[in-house]
Amino acid sequence: MSSWKFKDQKNLAVISTRKVFSSAGWIAYVSHDHDDESWQFYGNEAEIDQDDLILVALVEVVELDQTVAQLADLPLGWHAWRDTKTSPWKRAKMPDEPQESELS
Repeated sequence: MSSWKFKDQKNLAVISTRKVFSSAGWIAYVSHDHDDESWQFYGNEAEIDQDDLILVALVEVVELDQTVAQLADLPLGWHAWRDTKTSPWKRAKMPDEPQESELS
C-alpha cells in the first residue's frame, strides 16, 4: 500500500459487516458521518443485519479494497456508493436528519 491518504489514523475503528469481509463481499456504500465523524463501509445488501456488524481498523478496509482510498477526502456528512465492485464511486452530501424538535 502506497502513502496513507486518510487524515484519520490507520488504526481508527470503523464499522463494516462480516459479509464485506467474506470472500464474496465487496464495499458498495461508504458514509463519513457528521455527528460523530465515524466511517461506515457496507456491502450491497438491501438491509443491514445488526448481528452482522463488526468493528475493524480503517487500514483493514483499505487493504481489502484499495479503491476506498479514493474516498479519503470524503467530507463529514457525505456518502459514496457504486453499483458494482468495478464501478466508479459516486458522492453526495447526505440529507440532513430532522432535529428532535421538528419531529414533535
